Formats: sequence, C-alpha cells, structure tokens
Amino acid sequence: MQNNRIPESELVLNADGSVYHLHLKNENIADQVILVGDPGRVEQVAKFFDTVEFSVSNREFVTVTGFFQEQRFTALSTGIGTDNIDIVVNELDAAVNIDPEERVPRPHRRRLNLVRIGTSGGLQEQIPVDSLVASSYALGLDGLMYYYNFINTDIEIDISNKLNKHLKWNTHLATPYLVAADPLMIKLLGQDMHTGITVTATGFYGPQGRRLQLPLENEQMHDLFRTFRYQDLRITNFEMETSALYGLGRMLGHRCCTCCAIIANRATGEYSGNYRPVIDRLIDKVLNRLVAVAK
Repeated sequence: MQNNRIPESELVLNADGSVYHLHLKNENIADQVILVGDPGRVEQVAKFFDTVEFSVSNREFVTVTGFFQEQRFTALSTGIGTDNIDIVVNELDAAVNIDPEERVPRPHRRRLNLVRIGTSGGLQEQIPVDSLVASSYALGLDGLMYYYNFINTDIEIDISNKLNKHLKWNTHLATPYLVAADPLMIKLLGQDMHTGITVTATGFYGPQGRRLQLPLENEQMHDLFRTFRYQDLRITNFEMETSALYGLGRMLGHRCCTCCAIIANRATGEYSGNYRPVIDRLIDKVLNRLVAVAK
C-alpha cells in the first residue's frame, strides 16, 4: 500500500471511476477548458465546435467536449460562486492527475488551460455596457483561499495591503486577497480588452453593493472600489468566481484567465438589453486565440 494513497472519503468517485460531482474521467477532458457559470451557456460554446465527441450532465455541471478547428476543447458549466469553483477545479485536476484505481497522483501531470467566459458588472464609467474585460487580477472577498496553504507573490501582497487600507475593510468580514491571472494567458486573451482587477463577490446583492430593501453595511463600497489605483491598475468589474479559479489553478499548476462581457455598468446604471451576441463574440475570440497559440 502506497503512503500517498488518497482515501475513499477524500477522493469520492462514482462507480465508473469518474469524479463525484462532474462525472468526468481523464479521457473526457481536453487540455483547453472553457468554464461558464450558466449550464445553458455550455451549448452556446459548443455550437462553435465542428464536432462533439462527449457530453454529460449532473446537477449544475454540464460538460461537452469536441473539436474547434482541429483543436480539442471542453466546455463546462460551474454554476455560481467560489464554492462551486472549489469543486470544479479540484475535480478537474483529480480527473486528469490522480489515478482512480491506485488513488495516487499520476507520475506525469497534465496542465490545463482554464478560461472562464462570463458576465459581469462594470465599475468604471469608461468601461461601457457590452464591452469586454480580461481580469489581470482577482480580488477575492470570499475567503476561500484561506482554507489552503496559498502563498501570494510580493506584488500581490503589496497591492492587497494598499487595497485593504484604501477600502477601510470591516474586520468582521474575510480579508480580501489578490491573485494574478496566468501571465501568458492574460497577454494572449486580453490584448484588445479592458484589463484590471476583478472583484469576486460572495453574493449578487449586498456583497456587490446592491440595495433592494435591506440596508448595507458599507454604502460607499462602489466609490471606494472605483477610486482605487495602483500604478496603471484599477478595479474594473464585479463577478463571483475568478479569485477561486486563479488561486486554485495556480496551486495545482494550471493556467487560468477570466474574460467577461460587461452586461451592466454600476457607475452609470445601464444594463444590456441583449448580451447574447456579445457573449458569442467573446466565445469566438477566445476559441480562435487559443487555437492560434496551440498551432
């Protein structure tokens, strides 16, 4: 018995050897993985594929693997929130890098490109509705990475310290943490998009400063986010997954990047009437750029 064998209680597998929530095995997963929040958006990605070889769904996790311009891609829905990203990234890595029979890490690791395509709310007036943002950094308000032995870079620590001082953050909340995108991926995908710091919130309403009928703990949240600057970096948008994707992806050795369509501008109060064509444009751009770098 090998000492590094992972117990059944820790790596939960289905009867066919697939990982518990995603129902995926190593051979079902391409090296290029497009992550979307909405299960319905998997089909929006897959319509660009020339052929489809595999599909499976369980709960909110829907997967389609196929080929686009002779390059193999997987489209996978994560559902909403960093808790779901914790499941998705860990199980993707387990499927490709842990032997399901021996329950030990495979001797040769696969590295995946994990690209999140999503929707988000813009925080700067200069980033209009229906524009595209690539997340150079993610500012996690969720606290997920504190459950792991995650080590920040010096520049991430410096930006975080200045951010937390600027935000006058409530100490009853999880301390925000900062994680950078993979440098090669952000350079490839974000070349003609707005770039900056994306805030990953723990909810859609209060945690993103939306007030319906409940009072907010911090009425100045948006103003504080909007006015932060670090050299040429600014806080560009809100969403709910990227900090966990970047943190877990880096720890596991995968290349991660998030590209979002701005469907609402929180500074101007505008909302996109029909953002599906914008998402189509974003999907097409991401797929073609990933194919180009693979050739």
